[in-house]
Amino acid sequence: MNMQNPEIHLIEQMEEEMIMLGDRDVVATIAVKDLPTAKKFYADTLGLTAVGGEGQEVIVFRSGKSTVNVYRSQYAGTNKATAATWVVGEDVDNIVRELKAKGVKFEHYDFPGMKREGDVHVAGKIRNAWFKDPDGNILSVVNG
Repeated sequence: MNMQNPEIHLIEQMEEEMIMLGDRDVVATIAVKDLPTAKKFYADTLGLTAVGGEGQEVIVFRSGKSTVNVYRSQYAGTNKATAATWVVGEDVDNIVRELKAKGVKFEHYDFPGMKREGDVHVAGKIRNAWFKDPDGNILSVVNG
């Protein structure tokens, strides 16, 4: 501790007290236009359990040890990148099959170094499949 310069002491104390995010849980937050349609998709199609919410604005779903907040927004579906990914281990192909049977359409991308086996993109040991929710948010499953 540097007692000669109080500013350095304050900085050292702040660094010791700083809370970092690396050991904290994160929540996926996904914008939708129509909350009832989203609830049906996330609960019935994906199998997530609704565990809370805020009236007609937010539904909180449980997914494993994580939560997914689905909220009403005029900007729903404007993200052109993956919004949430489930790491499902060796179940990728089975989950893709089950979701497809429920009417989910999978996205097909041309990524360098990746080939496709049906709806699953493969690069080495990585197996990944992308699909969209009713608002066009891109979601995926990967073997991890």
